[in-house]
Amino acid sequence: MSRFTLHALAVGVATASLSLSAQAATEINWWHAMGGQLGEILEEMTQDFNESQDDYHVTPSYRGTYTETMTGAIAAFRANEQPHILQVFEVGTGTMMNAKGAIYPVYELMEEHGRAFDNDAFLPAVVGYYTDTDGNMLSFPFNSSTPIMYYNRDMFEEAGLDPEQPPQTWQEVADFSRQIVDAGAASCGFTTSWPSWVMLENFSAWHNVPLGTLENGFGGMETELTFNNELVARHWDNLHDWQEEGVFKWGGPGSGPDSEPMFYSQNCAIFFGSSASRADVAANSEFEVGFGMQPYYDDVEGAPQNSIIGGATLWAMQGHSDDEYEAVAAFFEYLSQPEVQAQWHQQTGYLPITQAAWDLSKEQGYYDENPGADISLKQMTLNEPTENSKGLRFGNFVQIRDIISEEMEAVMTGGKSGQEAADDAVARGNDLLRDFQAANQ
Repeated sequence: MSRFTLHALAVGVATASLSLSAQAATEINWWHAMGGQLGEILEEMTQDFNESQDDYHVTPSYRGTYTETMTGAIAAFRANEQPHILQVFEVGTGTMMNAKGAIYPVYELMEEHGRAFDNDAFLPAVVGYYTDTDGNMLSFPFNSSTPIMYYNRDMFEEAGLDPEQPPQTWQEVADFSRQIVDAGAASCGFTTSWPSWVMLENFSAWHNVPLGTLENGFGGMETELTFNNELVARHWDNLHDWQEEGVFKWGGPGSGPDSEPMFYSQNCAIFFGSSASRADVAANSEFEVGFGMQPYYDDVEGAPQNSIIGGATLWAMQGHSDDEYEAVAAFFEYLSQPEVQAQWHQQTGYLPITQAAWDLSKEQGYYDENPGADISLKQMTLNEPTENSKGLRFGNFVQIRDIISEEMEAVMTGGKSGQEAADDAVARGNDLLRDFQAANQ
């Protein structure tokens, strides 16, 4: 029996066989970027929706990485072969917003098809990322995550550290790492995945400092990157120095492909990664795992602020019939159900995204049974989001993120100082922002 049960939902519709339902139903294509275990859970959830009624049938289709999925959809749109629903990662939001004629804003979709959709039901940090300047939701929040700290509780004990007390500041991360390495518990203290997302984008929000002008791009395409500040330069220099000292190991640019294996193999005691990695971490770790919030520099006023999200949303694409959009709206309404959201959150590690799903998870005792599972939520809701911490909306940010990773790697290899790398990343990134502005005005 599927784990996504509909017993708690008042569907009131007799279940037909999948084959007969699919023949009579309005067909909807959903392109997504979730493989492996996440893809299997997504397939189960979609099947439950299909079996809950006879009118609509959603067919999910895995299209590769987020970048590959988005690139493929752009090509499909030009050929008038676009899917009805497209999963796009958070840094593609600025590009999608400006894809004139390509998207059907979700707030319009739901209103025009009489489906329940309340912005206030979603967590504030989620709402802020995906709304326009008038507060209208443009895409449907689906899988939202935020980076957290994972640590090896066994190694903490071996090094004489309290496994119930993870480090809270960057100084403590360095001190704990030295103690772990000196004790011979591990060959490295900590590592990180997604260095741009973790060690710049979320790092800046956590310290309530801007990445760029105009509310990190929310205020318009005239935005400019400004993250080449003393705090970022200091942190990148510290990462380099800690690597030279042997307490930090660079896991690579981009996704940081070597970071998780170093944690699983117990080479590194601490790993900074997505909250959505929780299920994989549990499955691949032959040791007791602890969970903590992102560290901060305690000399920065106002830190910690709140973290920002990663993950993706679902965009409705233009070019389809009204009956098909009715099906899309019905599917989005289904995905909003607290029971569905709570199950998705609990099985994957993604945020529940709605207050009702969070409350339901608490009522079900999920957080009592799974200590640390609410770390991501505590980070996201620690404080009301500010202009610096509600997210980012820069055009061409997929390419800009690659630039940031390249420049950070130059620091790790000793080729540049933190300030030089940040200056170069800002200059190169601003060139791409101007290209985006010119192409979309």
